[in-house]
This record gives sequence, structure tokens and C-alpha cells, in this order.
Amino acid sequence: MLDSAAKQVEESEIAEHIIVRGLVQGVGFRPNVWRLAKEFNIRGSVLNNGNGVEIEAQGSANNLENFVSAISQQAPPLSRINEINRKKIELSTGLFDFQISESEATAIHTGVVPDASVCEACKAETLDPFARRFRYPFTNCTHCGPRLSIVQNIPYDRAHTTMRNFEMCADCGAEYEDPADRRFHAQPIACYTCGPRVWLERADGKPFTAEAFTMLDEVDAACTLIQRGFIVAIKGIGGFQLACDATNEKAVARLRDLKHRERKPFALMVRDLDIAREYCELSEAEEQLLQGHQAPIVILKRSVVSNTQFIVSSDVAPGIQTLGVMLPNTPLHQLLLRRMPRPIVLTSGNLSDEPQCIDNDDAKARLGKIADYFLINDRPIAQRVDDSVVKIMASEPRILRRARGYAPGPIQLPKGFENAPSILAFGGELKNTFCLLSDGKAIISQHIGDLEDSATQADYRHNLQLYETLYQHKPTALACDLHPEYLSGKLARERSENIEVPLIETQHHHAHIAACLADNNIPLDAKPVIGIALDGIGFGDDGTFWGGEFLLADYRSYKRLAAFKPVVMIGGEQAIKEPWRNTYAHLMAEMGWPRFALNYTDLELFEFLDKKPREVLDGMIAKQINSPLASSCGRLFDAVAAAVGIAREHAAYEGQGAVELEAIVDEKALREEDELLAYPFAIPRLKESNLPYIEPYAMWQALLGDLILKTPVPVIAARFHKGLAKVIVQM
Repeated sequence: MLDSAAKQVEESEIAEHIIVRGLVQGVGFRPNVWRLAKEFNIRGSVLNNGNGVEIEAQGSANNLENFVSAISQQAPPLSRINEINRKKIELSTGLFDFQISESEATAIHTGVVPDASVCEACKAETLDPFARRFRYPFTNCTHCGPRLSIVQNIPYDRAHTTMRNFEMCADCGAEYEDPADRRFHAQPIACYTCGPRVWLERADGKPFTAEAFTMLDEVDAACTLIQRGFIVAIKGIGGFQLACDATNEKAVARLRDLKHRERKPFALMVRDLDIAREYCELSEAEEQLLQGHQAPIVILKRSVVSNTQFIVSSDVAPGIQTLGVMLPNTPLHQLLLRRMPRPIVLTSGNLSDEPQCIDNDDAKARLGKIADYFLINDRPIAQRVDDSVVKIMASEPRILRRARGYAPGPIQLPKGFENAPSILAFGGELKNTFCLLSDGKAIISQHIGDLEDSATQADYRHNLQLYETLYQHKPTALACDLHPEYLSGKLARERSENIEVPLIETQHHHAHIAACLADNNIPLDAKPVIGIALDGIGFGDDGTFWGGEFLLADYRSYKRLAAFKPVVMIGGEQAIKEPWRNTYAHLMAEMGWPRFALNYTDLELFEFLDKKPREVLDGMIAKQINSPLASSCGRLFDAVAAAVGIAREHAAYEGQGAVELEAIVDEKALREEDELLAYPFAIPRLKESNLPYIEPYAMWQALLGDLILKTPVPVIAARFHKGLAKVIVQM
């Protein structure tokens, strides 16, 4: 036998040690390498380790070259190869075949794979009456299914996921061991025999028979319940969701009331693209996004004319002209919508501002007063992973919320970052994500949420620990927001002291601009750029709040060049929740109450503000009682929106005023080339610092004049946007 092996090692043969880095674990990469090795007559082995996928390959020089080329060109759909390193090694006489070896439990440098939408093969199998997984709601393979939501440790093997308690049946075991099968080493592999399983419960605990609602199964019964106006809580891939018929006014209004979600838009799920087209205008890029393996919520423009008989409830997305739409991303959702000819609302299973439920008992306790029924399963969720939100802007997809399908996929950073230190960045307070930086890549967590909530804080801590475990990340520096009261910052400062590594406290808007630099692939050592950061508020280096900033910045430092006019936020954070406070603050800063009363008593706005406790408000401003200065673009939008009657008394969600003000813009007035239509702004300098700033005094005069003339609010909105864009360019 040794003589036979020796004959195989001919002079023309070579051997290589190959390492493939990128998203290459948990995506069917090893079986794909195995099949290619068989095709090109390569002997050796392949395994997962901390560096990625490691291959020992031996064969003719020509076959080996074709083999490596095919690895790159025929990679599995969920994989992403960042680099292939090849090193010649000595030939071996003991290789007779190519095999898949056991994984090594070492540090991950490859990336945990995001959860992936159900693939076409699994869709077809789920709907095939002759397949053993016919109508099985957890059908998956190496090309789709749960990943981040079930992983608990490294390496990514079944024993380290929440599937470890589901013993494989003989049929699944055979598929799992067959390198020619698309389920070869698919860790979440499942079927009716080995589980998981799904069932339907009444929220009140009373017994019922699903057969009363369907001739098929309990998933189909849930569809019938939704069609009849009930609210159903569904355990999805990364958390519970609340579903109802989006065309049923009573059901949507009831869901909004019980969930305590006043006006923030609900997401929709539709069966297929044909139904999506009945309600929205779809570009080719948007269709591709909807059908991609990330399957995010895509923000779409509503159709002007709809040919459908089912009208989406006005309570789904009040005050805006877009809808957030997604397609079914699991077999369960595919089966649920099989008989649904219209959209359903599919929103996070939580009360407003709380984290999404992931545990069955917790969901029944917290959602029992919202949902009428629960469609539950027994596959545990290890990580809460919400739906991603994406919008096409300027022909490019822009991720508004990075979660299912995207996180924690690594982001390759620009040139120069390969030598940067290993950093753990703790993120902000609102809409938190955190980031691990190493080897020139950024590993950004899934969307965590607002850290003001104690349950979200616990989820944040859990994910921090998990990511550091999964990636065996040992930071040499920590980073946090400059704000002294952010929980994320407090944790970072505490951690910095405990592990004795330096802490980098970063100004909020400098971080925004640095992120834009990375997004545009600007090298680490590039010259500074002029960056404009327009948002709500962030703590400035002068002790005031910033939010409309013009900075000369690179990755390491910045200089403040200009800003919006600093105006007080009466009541601090209360000014964010009650936008009229910003209107009052701006008007008092520009003209004072006597002048406002002299010229604008006929306005409904005057009557509204006159009923407020002006003496208290004026005292807070004069004595600087919980009324910090803020050079905020977001607060200016709030002030203008409230002035024209949008989200005036109370903001139902962050940014409501800006969102709805943009939504009502008169497009014709916005496109009009007449410069006089743009509201005027000035650019004087602050006396204290000589800093140029955007002064809105003339804008307010013009806007109030338009209100007196009863100019339509959409035209006012257009003039404001047009004027603001003009002055930003002038600055």
C-alpha cells in the first residue's frame, strides 16, 4: 500500500497549506471544498479553525491551481472570502483521499454568520407534498436558516448552539454525514422526527382545537386567525413578533393601542413581490433587496394608484408616504402567508421601548394582554435579533437598522486599519450597537436598542460578553461616547479600570464623520475632510450639546468649523418628547414674547403657546434650570414641525416631527428653481468664540408670515427644506 501511495506522489505533484479567511464557517464551505477536491482529484483535508478554513491539499500543479480558483469562484451563497493564503509544503505519502476533519476550538477570526432567509431549495421542499419536510416550518440547510440567533460558543457546531438538545434522527443524520448533500454539516438541520416543533395556544390558556380553523396544520390555523381579525404572537428566528391583518382597521388600531405605540410605523410582510407591487412602487434594486438572503424590511414609496381591493389601514404608517415591507424570511412565515392575499402587520413582540421577547414563558407573560393567540416553538433563541431596515437612497442601499441578515458580518476597513490596535467600542445610548475592531475589520453587533431600559441593558451586557467569547477578543483599548451619563460610557470607564487598558472618549459627531470616512473607504492616514453631522444631540467638548456640526476631521482628530445656532432645550430631554418646547425656545431666542405677541396674535400657534406656563418656562431659561444649550439640527426640525402643527404636543417616537415634515413636502415647490421660495438663513459669528453659525431668525419671520397668509403646510415644509439645504451649501 505504501508503494501505491508513493506512486501517487509524482514529481509533477505539489502540496499546499491553504487558509481561507472571511465569512466561511457555518455556510457549507467545508463540504463545498470537499466536492471541489473530488472534482479536481485533490487529496488532503479541510477543517474549521480560528483563522477560517484550513486546507491541506495535494495534487497535480494544474489541478491544484484549478481547485483554488474554483474555491473562490464557486463559493457558497452565504460565504464571503476576504483572502486566500497559500503556502507550499512537503508532499505526503499518507494521503489517499480528501476528508473533512473535526473543527478546532480556537479563537474566531472568521466571523459568525448572520441568520439567513430561507433559500429557494428549502422553499420548494417545504411546499413539496412528497418531501418528508412538507410544510415543516424549520426547514433549513447550509445555505439558509438560523446562525447568530442560535450560536452559544465556538466553534460553530451543533453542540454549541441551541439545537444541541434536538437529537438527529437517522434520516437527518444521513444527510448531515453526506458530503454531496446540501445539508452536509448543517448544524441547525431539523425535521418533524427530531424537532423543533411548533404549536398554537390561546393567550388566555383555554383549550381549543386548531382543526376548527384549518384542514392543514397549526401554522395554517394561525393564518385563518389573522384573517379573522385576531392578533397572533409568533416566535420568529430572532424573537417574537406580533401579527395582524394590515387591512383590518380595528385589528391594527387595537394592536397599536395595546402595544402603546402611538404613531411609529408598523412593518408589513407580504407573500410575494406581486402583492408588494400592489401597494408600493418597486425598483429593480428594491426587488433584489427584498429577495436577498438578508431579507430586510425595505422602505418603499406607496403606490399613487392601487388596483387592490384590500386597503392598508391608515394606522399602519400614519403621516408618511412610505411603507416598510419584507418578504417571508423563514419557512414558518412562508407557510403562514401561503393563503394570505394581502399584507400583514409584523412588528416586534414587545411593549413600546422594551426589548423583543425571545423566551416562551416571558412572551406569554408580557404579550398575553396584546395577543389573542401564540404560535410558539421549542427551539430556544440564544440571541435577540430584530429585523434589519434598509432604504435605497441615491441608487445605493443604506442600512438604517443593522440586525438580522447583516450582523455580525465583518466590515473590511480601509487601508491602514490592518495595523490598528484591537479596540472594543461600547456604542451610544440610543439605538445602541457596539463594535469589535481587530485585524482591519469591524465586527458590529446587531441592533440592541435604547439603553435607558433595564432589560435592554441586560441584553447589551449579554451580547458584549458573547461577542468577546465568540471572537476571543482581547482589546488593547476601549472607546466610548464623550457623554458622562451614558450607561455604555460608564461601563467602558469601569472596564478600563478593571483590565487596565486605555479608554478613548470620542465626541459624538466626530464619530459620525469617522464612520462616514470608513463607509467611503478613506484610508486611515488620509488628509482631513470637511464633515457635516446633522442629528439630534450629542455631548460637545465645550460642555454643551451639539447636533448641527461642521467639522474638519480625520479619524483621529477634529476641529469645529461652524455649527447651528445654540438654543436652549427647555426641560432637557423633555424638549425631545414635547417638541413645542423647541418652538417656544426658538421664538423667544429670536424675538421674545412681547414682539411675538405684537405681530402674531392671530395665529393659532400664538393661542397654543399662550396657554403654556410661560412664566415657568421663561424662568427656566433665565436661570438655566435644566435648560442646556444645543446647536441641534434635529431640535430645529422639531421646532418647525411643531410650529406648523406636526407632532406638536407630544412626539410619539424619536424624530417624528422631521419624518412627517419631510413626508408632506410639496414636491413641485421643492423642485422650483426660484431662489425666493427658499427660506432665508444668515451666517453670523458667535461673540464668545467667533464661530460661524446658522442663524434662523429670517427663516422664522418668513415662516410665521406664511402662516399668517395661510400658505399650505406642504409648501412651508418645502421652503424650509430648500432654505436649509441652501445655507448648508453656503456654509
